[in-house]
Amino acid sequence: MANAEEVKNLFPAMVDRFLSEKAGDMSATILFDLSGDNGGFYWIKIADGAATTGAGELSDPSMTVKASADDWFAVATGEMNAMQAFMTGKLKIHGDMGLAMKLQTIFAQ
Repeated sequence: MANAEEVKNLFPAMVDRFLSEKAGDMSATILFDLSGDNGGFYWIKIADGAATTGAGELSDPSMTVKASADDWFAVATGEMNAMQAFMTGKLKIHGDMGLAMKLQTIFAQ
């Protein structure tokens, strides 16, 4: 089980692994709505070939990822397959499904 600090640190780590050449001219905002004791709201904004992150809710994101903090931690660290998590309902996507499909290509593992 991931602690709150480990969950929080996932998002700057994702920004560090952002592949601007794969994102091209993408402009999107992804909200992560994580439930459980170590959950919370986090976001990643992609614009102008760069990614930034922060905490808190956003209005009108391009896509929202809903999961327990533990399940998202497992997906983000490669312990759980994202597609399997989605197919079993552990990971829910609301909004731009095309963006969801691109996530694995724009963030290096």
